[in-house]
Amino acid sequence: MQSSAKTPGEYIDSLPAERKKAMTELRKEIKKNIDKNFAEGMGYGMMGYSVPHKIYPHGYHCDPKQPLPFMGLASQKNFIAVYHMGVYANKKLLDWFVKEFPKHSKSKLDMGKSCIRFKKMDDIPYKLIGELAGKMSAKEWIACYESAFQKQKK
Repeated sequence: MQSSAKTPGEYIDSLPAERKKAMTELRKEIKKNIDKNFAEGMGYGMMGYSVPHKIYPHGYHCDPKQPLPFMGLASQKNFIAVYHMGVYANKKLLDWFVKEFPKHSKSKLDMGKSCIRFKKMDDIPYKLIGELAGKMSAKEWIACYESAFQKQKK
């Protein structure tokens, strides 16, 4: 479900109360922990955090007009999704997250590639998602992204 909201605040305001509360808390934890070189905004119909063109002028290889995406938050039909490109691209970070998750949530981890799904709002480990957001700097993400992208080009 893509949103036509222009700002993260507008996106959150458009959600039902239960989702609004969860998305607001996720946003708060992410903003508290994420590297300040990531910019909050809207992209691909969801709110997210990306490396702005002023830091990484190349942008996203799929659409260079777009900043390099890092994290996204979306209220989907049946769940809230947290998209984190770092766990998809960095095995060490993925292993850390998978190991930590059961310590913070009573739910089974529902994850595929970069998408972490939460069907029950009460089971979202907000502090863990905030900690995950802060595990990789924009500089580290750019290096990881370029390393993976260079391998694909060969």
